[in-house]
Amino acid sequence: MRHYFALFILTIILAFSSCRTDFDTVVSSGDLKFSKDTVYLDTVFKNIGSSTYQLMVYNKSKNDISIPVVQLKKGLNSKYRMTVDGMSGNQGKIFNNVTLLAKDSLYIFIETTADITDADPTDFLYTDEIEFDSGANLQEVALVTLIQDAVFLYPKQNSDGSKEKIKIDGKDVDGFYLDENDAVNGNELVFTKNKPYVIYGYAGVLANKTVSFEAGSKVYFHSNSGLYVAPNASLQINGAVSTTEKLENEVVFEGDRLESLYEDIPGQWSSVILANGSTNHTVNHLTLKNATIGLDIKSPNNTIQIKNTQLYNCAQYGILAQNAQIIGENIVINYAGLASLSCVYGGNYSFTHCTFNNNWQSNSPVAVNLSNSLAGATPEANNLTQATFNNCIIYGSNTNELNLSKNTNAQFVYQLNNCLLKFSSSSTNPDYQFKTDAVHYNQIILNENPKFYNVSENKFNIDKTSAAFAKGNQTYIIPLDIIGKTRTSPPDLGAYQSADFPK
Repeated sequence: MRHYFALFILTIILAFSSCRTDFDTVVSSGDLKFSKDTVYLDTVFKNIGSSTYQLMVYNKSKNDISIPVVQLKKGLNSKYRMTVDGMSGNQGKIFNNVTLLAKDSLYIFIETTADITDADPTDFLYTDEIEFDSGANLQEVALVTLIQDAVFLYPKQNSDGSKEKIKIDGKDVDGFYLDENDAVNGNELVFTKNKPYVIYGYAGVLANKTVSFEAGSKVYFHSNSGLYVAPNASLQINGAVSTTEKLENEVVFEGDRLESLYEDIPGQWSSVILANGSTNHTVNHLTLKNATIGLDIKSPNNTIQIKNTQLYNCAQYGILAQNAQIIGENIVINYAGLASLSCVYGGNYSFTHCTFNNNWQSNSPVAVNLSNSLAGATPEANNLTQATFNNCIIYGSNTNELNLSKNTNAQFVYQLNNCLLKFSSSSTNPDYQFKTDAVHYNQIILNENPKFYNVSENKFNIDKTSAAFAKGNQTYIIPLDIIGKTRTSPPDLGAYQSADFPK
C-alpha cells in the first residue's frame, strides 16, 4: 500500500512541475552583479597551466534571464579558458544563451596557459576580459596574469617513453645531471639571477663538479623534485643581504606553485641532498621554503658552513644532518613536521646566534633533536664529538623543544651556552638539569618568552621587551646579524639583533 501512496505523491509533484512557467526566461538587461570586477590569476611560468580561479555571477532580479553570450574578448585566440556552470562551451571561450534563474548565481571557473611572448613586453602581464552580452547591455570582468619567463631543467625522455634516471641512496629516481655545456641552457652548473629556474625531477651534480648559485638566483622545484650533490661534488650558495622583503639578493629555493594558496604549504618538493662523500660546501643567505626535508646533509668528512639562512615549512626537517660536520651562524628554522634541526648518528656541530623554533601544530615535533644513533645503521651508534649551541634560541609551541637521544655505546658530547630554551622545568631526567649541570648548560634562560614579532609569518625579530634581549655572551658574538645589522655588546640571543618593530 505504501508503494501506491509514494507513486501517487510522485505523480502529483510531476503534474505541478509540468505546469511551472518560471523556466521561461527574459533576455538579460545588463544588470548582472559579480563577486569581483577583476580576476587576478597568480603568477605563472610560461606555458605552465595556472590554478583554477572562481568568479560568481549574480542575478538579483525577480526574473529568470538568458544571457545571449558569455565570451572571452579575444575569442578563440584567448589564452584563457573557462567553464560556465559546468559547461565547456566552444573550446572554453564562447558560451551562448546562458540561463540564470531569478535570485540565483552561477559559477565561472577560469584557467590560463600562456607564453611569455603573449604578455605585454613592458610589464609581462597577459590580460583579457570576460564579456557578458553585447551592445548597450555589455558588462565586462577583467582577467590579469603575470607571466614569468624561466629556464626549465628536467629529465630527458627515453625512446620507450620512460624518463631519465639518476641513482640516489641506491634507488633510481627521475632526474638528470646538470651539464656545463648544455646546447640550450649553456652552463647549467651556474645559476644566475637573470631568469628563475624551474626544476622537474632531481637535478644532480656529478663528482668533481661544483654547482653555484649567484646572489638573487631563484629556483622553483616541481613536486617530487630536488637537488642532489653526489660524492666528491660541491655546493656553493652565494647569496647576499637584501634590503627589501622581495629578498632580491637572497638565493631562494621553493616550490613551483606561485599562487598565494601554496605560499606556506609544506612538502611541495623534496630536498637538497648532500651525499656522503660530497665536499667543500658553503651556504650563505639561502631562503628555503615548503620542502619535505630542507637540507639533507650526509657528508661526515667535510665541514659545511651554513650562514644567514632561513628554512621554513618543511614537512619533516628543516635541516637533517647524519654524522655531519656543520658550522652554523645566523640560522632561522621554523615549522617542521618532526624537528626544525635534527642531528643524528653523531657528528660535529657548532651553532652560534641561531633561532631554532617550531610552531608545527602537533604534540611531537621539537625545535632541536640530537642523537648519536641511527636505526638500521652499522654500527647503530656513532660518536657525537660535539654539539655546541652559543647565544641561541630554542623555542616553539610545545612544552619541550629539545630532545636528547643517547646511546651509551658512543660519545654524546653537547653544550648549551647562553641560550633561551623552552623545556618543562619539572623534568627529573638527569640530561635536562639546566640549572645544576654546569658541564652541559651555562646561563640558560628557561621558559621565558622571546616575544618574536610574528611567528606565523616567520618574522623572528625581537625588541627590548624580549627575554632574549642583551642576554648573549660577547665571547661568541657574530658581529652582524642575519640581515646585516651590527650587534651590540652584550648581544641579543638568536639570529636577529633587536630593533623597533614596524608600525
